[in-house]
Amino acid sequence: MTSSTSTPGLSRFNTFPDGDALAALHEVCASSTWGSKLLAQRPYATAEDLFRASDAATAELTAEDLAEAMAGHPPIGRPKPGDPTSAREQRGMAGASEELRAEMLELNLAYQERFGHVFLICATGRTGEQMRDAVRERIAHTPEREREIVRVELGKINRIRLNRLVEEGPA
Repeated sequence: MTSSTSTPGLSRFNTFPDGDALAALHEVCASSTWGSKLLAQRPYATAEDLFRASDAATAELTAEDLAEAMAGHPPIGRPKPGDPTSAREQRGMAGASEELRAEMLELNLAYQERFGHVFLICATGRTGEQMRDAVRERIAHTPEREREIVRVELGKINRIRLNRLVEEGPA
């Protein structure tokens, strides 16, 4: 991740009008509560300060806030068309066989039926097989256990996306 110093992207983020900063945060995480908490703490002296604020806000999300955040994520194996972020994050499924794609679709649907939301995993750097194995394992969890795993995975995703934001700056 980023060093403890401020970056040009972080400086731009800190000085963006609230609406633009909130829009950039929404691209990171679809939870309006999470975005509002991070917005309220600007300016951030360092990227690490922003990451810590994100971790704290993620830890405080209610079940409804988590549902809102998860709604912003497409199912594994089906990135949003035209969305470079979801395509990049799900790169491990890009070369997957038709058999693996079909299995992931089936597992995604079973998971969604069991828990009522999309299977959320920090897919960056994972192969299609690793994601398949994770959903196979996690589908047996209790809803409470799975909600906490989702929270951890969301936190990882948020950090990766925030890192891109502070390195490259808001669009």
